[in-house]
Amino acid sequence: MAEREPPAAANVTIARILRPHGRRGEVAAEILTDFPERLTKLKSAQLWNGQGASARRVAIRSCWLSQSRGGQAIFHFENSDSISDAEKLVGLEVQVPLAERMPLPPESYYVTDLIGCEVFEENGAPVGRVRDVQFTGEGVAGTPLLVLDSARGELLVPLAQEICVRVDTAARRIEVALPEGLRDLNSA
Repeated sequence: MAEREPPAAANVTIARILRPHGRRGEVAAEILTDFPERLTKLKSAQLWNGQGASARRVAIRSCWLSQSRGGQAIFHFENSDSISDAEKLVGLEVQVPLAERMPLPPESYYVTDLIGCEVFEENGAPVGRVRDVQFTGEGVAGTPLLVLDSARGELLVPLAQEICVRVDTAARRIEVALPEGLRDLNSA
């Protein structure tokens, strides 16, 4: 669920370049995907500065995963042969086309596919719009929360099958069966 998509872009961000690594033009990057092993198989990627609509395609000489600093990807891009070349890449986002996202198992969704969905109760009554998704931890207690903007303010709705009974990301619609008192719990 962690791949981040820039607004209205045809690419998805899978890493962000943090700093030069070594002396031969390599860079260390923060991993922004739940599928880090995919990074080591990339032959090319788009580098995007976070502004404007255009990213530039660049060949990847190599990529490996480092366990230092909590886990980072070490990229060596074509035409990056020195520390000064690597310094010019700091801050850029490493992207792949949206169509190349990793397939997810059933009942799993990319955060970017959930944000902006309209949420309705099963009877058709509007509840709000998904503004964000919060991750609360592991296991059952770690069920992600949909952060909704509603007429009554922010509303947190667990992304659980019992509550989010129909999720149609293509239609940008989520139908929910809100448990008794959920709205009141959020306003406390």
